[in-house]
Amino acid sequence: MKVLVTGAAGFIGYHVCRRLLEEGGHEVLGLDNFNDYYAVSLKRDRLARLATHPGFCCVEGDLAEGEVFASAHRDFRPDGVIHLGAQAGVRFSLEQPEAYVSSNLLGFTKVLEAARRDPPAHLVYASSSSVYGAGAVSPFREDQAADRPVSFYGATKRANELMAHSYAHLFGLPVTGLRFFTVYGSWGRPDMAPMLFSRAICEGRPIRLFNHGKNFRDFTHVDDIATGVLAALRRPPTADSAAGQAPARILNLGHNEPVETLHFVALLEAALGRKATVEMLGPQPGDMESTCADLTRARDAIGYAPRISLRDGLAEFARWFLPYHGFGG
Repeated sequence: MKVLVTGAAGFIGYHVCRRLLEEGGHEVLGLDNFNDYYAVSLKRDRLARLATHPGFCCVEGDLAEGEVFASAHRDFRPDGVIHLGAQAGVRFSLEQPEAYVSSNLLGFTKVLEAARRDPPAHLVYASSSSVYGAGAVSPFREDQAADRPVSFYGATKRANELMAHSYAHLFGLPVTGLRFFTVYGSWGRPDMAPMLFSRAICEGRPIRLFNHGKNFRDFTHVDDIATGVLAALRRPPTADSAAGQAPARILNLGHNEPVETLHFVALLEAALGRKATVEMLGPQPGDMESTCADLTRARDAIGYAPRISLRDGLAEFARWFLPYHGFGG
């Protein structure tokens, strides 16, 4: 296949590209704007590893600007598009909502328009468990109402789902939205708990646990996520004209085993071989108290079945984190 991956130098994008390239026989075009939301050096290091594979090239540019995506799409003519490029982060959306409008709304519109003009066999895009918001009942099912987001980031991701469905309905474009649940693993984002906590632990600083460490998260290893993304890509949805159903679907990709933050810290301590100093804080605005993915639809539609336990996944993460950041290992 020829696959265009946006956000290719990002955390999940890197792992998806790597898996495609290791399979062999695929041409992969990456696109990334290398913004400075977190250290650009980490993104460059990921890209350098991808660049060693034949069949990979990358375009540097911003999805929301001009014809950056349209030009790349038109010239490459992909069989499939995996859209992972977005402004991430719940808490940052409280400070810089304009960045989310530009990347997540305008940028996604550019992707949809290019796909409408020259349709790939399938467009797979990243959504988030953050769309569930207030009133969601655990475990979260894709058919639950998702109309009360508790963060602006979650609101933009829900908007993406509605935008994609409209293009599927109007233009017959096969689209799949994937709601990711707390992804972790090697080459992860510095703004997420595994990296934040690990750096603090290794530097002897206290880690801050919001809601007194009582939040539950459905931690999902990035290798399971990459497996799910590629399984989804290979199984596009079909339309059902008799039922008035567009070729669009939304699937949860999680682990279905939520873990309390305090237990997560204990497992991380074991993986790093170091003890943490903990500072307990109250709830953080925009945070959900608990997330848990119902995986019934994903299992039935694409055969998704996460395999990596949190204990094993954190051990894998630590083997990368410690030497990469100069803490031994």
